[in-house]
Amino acid sequence: MTEQPKISIRNLYKIFGPDPRSMIAKVHGGMDKTELLGKHGHVIGLQDINVDIRSGDITVIMGLSGSGKSTLIRHLNGLIKPTAGEILLDGINVAGLTGAALRELRRFRMSMVFQSFALMPHMRVLQNVEMAQRVRGDSAADAHSNAIKWLERLGLKGFENHYPHQLSGGMQQRVGIARALASNSDVMLMDEAFSALDPLMRTDMQSLLLELQEELSKTIVFITHDLDEALRIADHLVILKDGVVVQQGEPQSIILNPADAYIEKFVNDINRARVLRAESVMVPGVIVESGTSGQVDVDDNLETVMTRSQGDLRKTFVVVRDGVPAGLIKMQDVFKALVPRHAGPQARTGGPAAGAIKEAQTS
Repeated sequence: MTEQPKISIRNLYKIFGPDPRSMIAKVHGGMDKTELLGKHGHVIGLQDINVDIRSGDITVIMGLSGSGKSTLIRHLNGLIKPTAGEILLDGINVAGLTGAALRELRRFRMSMVFQSFALMPHMRVLQNVEMAQRVRGDSAADAHSNAIKWLERLGLKGFENHYPHQLSGGMQQRVGIARALASNSDVMLMDEAFSALDPLMRTDMQSLLLELQEELSKTIVFITHDLDEALRIADHLVILKDGVVVQQGEPQSIILNPADAYIEKFVNDINRARVLRAESVMVPGVIVESGTSGQVDVDDNLETVMTRSQGDLRKTFVVVRDGVPAGLIKMQDVFKALVPRHAGPQARTGGPAAGAIKEAQTS
């Protein structure tokens, strides 16, 4: 039996304008974004979004500016109301919640980490982290002990009585994450949470998030415009363009099988050897270890596999998961995976991947 998604977004539309509901029929009839704006003065923010978010996964929603990613995440906790469609949380439609029911959703079921940190400047760090529990009526003692626990876990012990302006950007964002974790919500929403940080701090925060996720298995919806960030942290990747889902799935699969020219262009410049893992390229099934050149792990990237092979295309490795053989990976398949599916002239005649293959063949 297939596990029910934690969140199911079904046929979701958001149209901005004076009479958005009357525009749904026109969009269903094929009117595009440009025509709807030009003829009727309405803007399509989201169009027919269908996404399942699994419990315990990090689902990353990404796209360029104006793609609708922030609009989408704000629908999940009711900051924006849909024009049409459903948002099911554990099978219950939360899209139309108002009043006490909506407040309960935000206090108990969903927490949010913002790009701008959104800390209360007049409150000390400890008070900021306690805030979610205090607002929903938890005891002062429980809020205090829980806040202290998460501040220590996120490396902020000793800063409890500082004000936000006395902290660096990375430390402020850790306070925001501590506040979200202290609420003990089912779902954590993170809207461009690391984009205001410098590159080194951003990488550190990604590592921290993955470390916490390994421990907590939260359901996280993470918004970003950065492909490298998305590929590093996503279990499930959703790519938007002009309010439409262009492709979604496991990140490795999207890299290897882009749905169209837009996705192909999106993934074309990444370092595939460092992003793709052995599991994505291996041939699963019955394992015959005779004639192989050793073992690699399912999570080893292709750069690691290439190093092990010393550029020899004739080699084959056993791929193991938790020490148990899971498949075979052939070096010929490794080098094929480095070339984009629809390679441009540079990749065919002299791009980095082509150069690697030529070097391996002449070694």
